[in-house]
Amino acid sequence: MERKVFTELNDINPCGLHESMAKIGFRRSQDIAYRPSCENCTECKSVRIPVDSFTPNRTQRRLINLNSDLNITELPNVATEEHYDLLHKYLGKRHSDGGMTNMTFDEYVNMVESSPVNTCLIEYRLPQTDRLIGVTLTDIMESSLSMVYSFFDVGEDFNKRSLGTYIILDHVARARLLAKIHVYLGYWVKDSPKMAYKMNFRPLEILEQEGWFLGQNP
Repeated sequence: MERKVFTELNDINPCGLHESMAKIGFRRSQDIAYRPSCENCTECKSVRIPVDSFTPNRTQRRLINLNSDLNITELPNVATEEHYDLLHKYLGKRHSDGGMTNMTFDEYVNMVESSPVNTCLIEYRLPQTDRLIGVTLTDIMESSLSMVYSFFDVGEDFNKRSLGTYIILDHVARARLLAKIHVYLGYWVKDSPKMAYKMNFRPLEILEQEGWFLGQNP
């Protein structure tokens, strides 16, 4: 049975609390910060990319060039039907057995807009047609970016773009421009196929009980 420990972020200094909690493995969901706390299991580990140390590999450099034509815009964290429709399609194809599959629009509004910290939406659109193909809900902390949730078009036409990977690469580049130290990617579970992609970003720091350590090559 999954168990979590959490705290409310509606504090005198929610931004400072959020950043402090992120450093010890907490993630934000609306106005709370939570961390897995299961009995006899510590497999969910927080991971982050150290921005200054990261260098894209050959495949990642190719993706950066391939997606350089996209129109990328940072927006206030205000939910739209267009974004929700893309999320609904993404969940249906990638996470049909997940708990978010039946998320209503009102629930999506709460997910996006209920934030006591500095949060934005970053959208990715095709040139010329302006078609929406990707969205990220991102927290902007004093020293880091935290990718709260990302979703994108998973149609076969976009397989070559590897949008999930590219969106992370774009966040690293964005963090570097903003002089941020880390990009938080959420949790990673060893041997979980759905989370294996996070190991493609090197170096990657993993939070162990003793502190943050560089992940080992798989």
